[in-house]
Amino acid sequence: MSKPEASAGVFAALGDPTRLALVARLSDGASRSITELASGAPMTRQAVTKHLEVLENAGLVTRAREGRESRFVYAAEPLNEARACLEAIGARWDEALARLKTMAERD
Repeated sequence: MSKPEASAGVFAALGDPTRLALVARLSDGASRSITELASGAPMTRQAVTKHLEVLENAGLVTRAREGRESRFVYAAEPLNEARACLEAIGARWDEALARLKTMAERD
């Protein structure tokens, strides 16, 4: 099981609606430039860059240089680890609720 602390950066990065939207756009597997990601967004390229840096620090995107341009690609592994962490927490809650139900039904 993944430790919750290991996924904290992923949860923090995805807690912002703009960053979540950027991950959703990149989750199709295509690489995109900052210009492409900023197109149609209600913010500057500089603001998009700052959000991408947070996502990159959390491991959710990777950056590759192509000439003068940086291109960003979604990296699924950190999100998969965070999902596994949440599933383990959910399973523990299910077990606790099942024990509580058993105890309540015995009385």
